[in-house]
Amino acid sequence: MTPAFSLCVYCGSRPGAEPRFGEAAVQVGRWIGEHGGQLVYGGGNNGLMGVLADATLAAGGRVVGVIPRSMVEREWAKRDCTELHIVDNMHQRKSLMAERADAFLALPGGIGTFEEFFEAWTWRVLSFHEKPVGLLDLDGYYAPLLTFLRQSVRNGFMNDWQMDMLTVDSDAATLLQQLVQSAAFTTRMDTSQI
Repeated sequence: MTPAFSLCVYCGSRPGAEPRFGEAAVQVGRWIGEHGGQLVYGGGNNGLMGVLADATLAAGGRVVGVIPRSMVEREWAKRDCTELHIVDNMHQRKSLMAERADAFLALPGGIGTFEEFFEAWTWRVLSFHEKPVGLLDLDGYYAPLLTFLRQSVRNGFMNDWQMDMLTVDSDAATLLQQLVQSAAFTTRMDTSQI
């Protein structure tokens, strides 16, 4: 069966210092599965990535993992994904994840999450895609980053319209609904059941 939507999620390969990070990953994965969606993610079995994928599968959703061969060799891959794509490098990984997604979402994470999130946003700004990009600001995790980005606007290195391309919320369910509805305008998805 074709999923109702396909959401690319970037998040930590570590669990983070607070239980709420894992709880948010479970909430997002469960929401994707319960709404007939498909998770596209980095294919990892560790940290928030593994928690997210497990929750999506447990709720009946499809999980598409995309992981570089070098990470598979380190035994970091989640082998029970609905689809597991093993690629040669990070460029191929990110390209395939973007291709398979209707929208992008960043949960709390580290440098890898930041890099992938910024690339998806940059591609949106440059019109390489028209897919919505979201940021879950869980308990203010991304608040310092958002403050810095607004400083960049004030200093003339960015524009308000670039910031307006981000969908930011502290509530996972609200943010997911906004992203899926925005993606529907781009891809003409049927969201009547979502």
